[in-house]
Amino acid sequence: MLPTELTHLKDTQNEPDHRKIPIDRVGVKNLRFPMRILDKANVEQHTIASVALTVDLPEHFKGTHMSRFVEALNECGTELHIDRVHELLGMLATRLHADCAHVDFDFPFFIEKSAPVTGKKGLLDYNIRFNATLQKGVFDFIATVIVPVATLCPCSKSISERGAHNQRGEVTFAVRSSAPIWIEDLIQLVEQSASCELYSVLKRPDEKAVTERAYDNPVFVEDLVRNIAQRANREESILWYKVEAENFESIHNHNAYALVEHTKPAATSHAS
Repeated sequence: MLPTELTHLKDTQNEPDHRKIPIDRVGVKNLRFPMRILDKANVEQHTIASVALTVDLPEHFKGTHMSRFVEALNECGTELHIDRVHELLGMLATRLHADCAHVDFDFPFFIEKSAPVTGKKGLLDYNIRFNATLQKGVFDFIATVIVPVATLCPCSKSISERGAHNQRGEVTFAVRSSAPIWIEDLIQLVEQSASCELYSVLKRPDEKAVTERAYDNPVFVEDLVRNIAQRANREESILWYKVEAENFESIHNHNAYALVEHTKPAATSHAS
């Protein structure tokens, strides 16, 4: 199709809508895109993010222009870096004439961990989420780590003559901060709050060590979120946090769950 013919195509999205219902978020989801993340060792990890790009839509517009979301993302380069998120939000707000733009990234992040006794090394993956918003020029950023952990039941340990039931749990820890925080530091904060952290490679001496470590550090799901909250309260740069813990119970057909959300009194802004 020639460029002159394109100008005569009907723009249905810009037609008026008479239902007078504004839309909070409209855009594209589940768009895979290459991403670069700098880890604490100053090494760039190359990963694949599942991306959601959305804006608000006033009540008088029938629809948004979906192609503009993808165009803006691709103009950030062949790999997205976290430093360009603010720029991407600005492009979305400008091109789609929006007061509020959102970008959400979900991606795997890898840490090399050494087994506690033998020192055998292996990569362990963690799911990470970045949620960023630009609303009338105000930037908001939330970093979330999803961390698998081991927990051992204090009640089971206190009443059982032989052992105690334990299980794998999952912690979702989201923060707003006044300064950048390394992903590894957030993960470590969570792992230190559990009965034991997880490893990808364990030989028999390592298995003995982690089993005994969990037995020596029993935690309810309530203990787990409180431990994390206590550590988060000591981190001055963390302004707000939400921590959720879910234990995949080994002797029940249900999961145990707990949540703590807190905004520190000194935090007067969500901007970071």
